[in-house]
Order: sequence, then structure tokens, then C-alpha cells
Amino acid sequence: MRAFNPILKPLTLIIAMLFACEQPLLAALPAGNAVTDGPSILRNALPTEQKDLRKMQHNLEATIREVSTLRGNRWDALSEAASSSEFVATSRNIQILESIPETKKKEAEKILHDLTKNLKNLNEKASAHDTDGYISMREKSLDQIGELEELTIDSFPYTIPKEFEDLPRLLGRATVEITTTKGEITAVIDGFNAPLTGGAFIDLVQKDFYKNLPFTRAEDFYVLQTGDPEGPELGYIDPNTQQERHVPLEIRVPNEQETFYNETFEDIGIYKATPVLPFAALGTLGWAHSDNALNDGSSQFFFFLYEPELTPAGLNLVDGRNAAFGYVVKGLKILK
Repeated sequence: MRAFNPILKPLTLIIAMLFACEQPLLAALPAGNAVTDGPSILRNALPTEQKDLRKMQHNLEATIREVSTLRGNRWDALSEAASSSEFVATSRNIQILESIPETKKKEAEKILHDLTKNLKNLNEKASAHDTDGYISMREKSLDQIGELEELTIDSFPYTIPKEFEDLPRLLGRATVEITTTKGEITAVIDGFNAPLTGGAFIDLVQKDFYKNLPFTRAEDFYVLQTGDPEGPELGYIDPNTQQERHVPLEIRVPNEQETFYNETFEDIGIYKATPVLPFAALGTLGWAHSDNALNDGSSQFFFFLYEPELTPAGLNLVDGRNAAFGYVVKGLKILK
């Protein structure tokens, strides 16, 4: 077991995994409060700077913590976030649609129309002090904002080094449905910021490589790891070369033009940076590599189980040493 330490359109894929219960298991984000939930991180990681969509997104995301500790006077702030976002959606409708490529405009028009209605409904939920209704409608609105932000991206924005041209890549995002013996998990794989890591994972999903593999490592509040194939091999053997396929360590840092490959934060000399895809949320997907090399990750991956309050992004021992490539968006209870 490894020590922990060309797709353009979104896909929905299915893999099956087993919890081996009978035997012991072997052991850029906006300023302000840290973003600690996967969907918010995914939205902020999109390579787009459409200001109107970002304004609505951050307005609504700022209310996520408010709802958990609501008091009477906080509803005014939630209502303000909803009404100001509705105003942006309505008054900046033309500018938002102008930022969408022509081939995607019709899809964007429908999403924006539905978003405007949902934001009006969100304001009504705030006025009625309807906590559950507000949370549900805010989630729908944020999902639609994220969809619009993704539609603004016309082409893959980064350069992948030629030395990795033989590796599969994911040039966008994919949604993966993971079936386990304990229940269903849904994860979004981010090929914008981890094209080679995400590409290798999706390639193996399509090959049914992970089907019925057990979780081989489970440590409370740390990691849940799988991807070790049956037999003596530790990773995926390429049938064409008969060699284990290796994926380089791949990490993007905010405000850096290119992705870092096979370099840790320590190697680069940035010790407290927060990656674009941080290990800051329960259910972060990370790629495993050995203790001896950064570029020998092949098929094994893990779900990050740390509580974000205990291990904030940029201050844990995983950011900058392993590549995150996606987040669980449904089924977090299954991980526990």
C-alpha cells in the first residue's frame, strides 16, 4: 500500500467500493473566514473572474455561518444578502450573458432566469424567518451561480508540460457517483486545477479499475484510503507498456500563472500558502504517493477526514505535500 503522505464536458460516472468490516483496516479563496465546505471551494476554484457572479456568490456564501447561529437581528443581514444578489442578477443580466460564449448563451439564459426567481424566493424565506427554506433555496441559488461561472470558461486556461502529454487529462469537471457497502457518495472532480490527477482518476473510473476494491486504510479524523489493486501491484499497470503508470504531484497556488509539478511547498519555499484546492473540507479527495517520491502516485487515493476547525488550510501537514483533486458534495455521513 502506498504511504499517504481528453474530457471537456462534465461527466457522471459510477464506481463501487467496499468497506471491509469483518477485519481490522490498515492503518482561491475569498478573504475573511476560511471556506471549509467542498461546494464553496469548488466555486472559488473556478478560473473565472466574472465580477457580477462572484459578487452574488460571495454575498450568499457569507451567510452560511450566520444560519447556524441565527438570532432575531441576523435575519436582516440574510435578507440584505438575498435582495442585493437579486438586484445584481436583474440589473446586470445583460453583462452576465455577455460574458458567456455564444454556444452556451441559451443554457445560461435559462439558468439566470431561474436564479433570479430563486433569489426572490430566498428573500421571502428570510422575511418569514424560515431557516430550512432559506438554507435549501440558498444552496439551489449557489449551485446555479456556480453553473453560470463555469459556463463563462471558454477553453482550458492553463498549460500542461509536454513531458506529461502521454497521461490522460480532465479539462473541466466530472461528477462521480461512488457506491459503497455503507451508502452512496457523490464527488466533483476538478480538472481545471488538477487536470492530470483528475484525468488519471477519471480514466481509472471509466476502466472500472476501482470496482469492488476495499478501503485499505482507515484512521479516524485523518484519512480513508483505497485504490490498491488485488495482487502484488501497488498501482495501475498500463497494458501497453506493462509499467506502472505514474502521475506527478500537481498543485496550483493562487495568483501563480502555472501549476507546480513535483514540487512541495517546502521545495518552493512557501510554507503557509493555501492551494487553490486546499485540504480544508471533510471529504477532500487526495492522491497518494510514497514517502520516497513525489511522482509515483498511480491509482491510490484518499478521502480527507480531518475536521477543518482542527486543520485549517495552509496550516495542516497535507497542503503542499499531496494533490487534492475533488470534493465530496453528497454523502459526507457515509465517510464517518
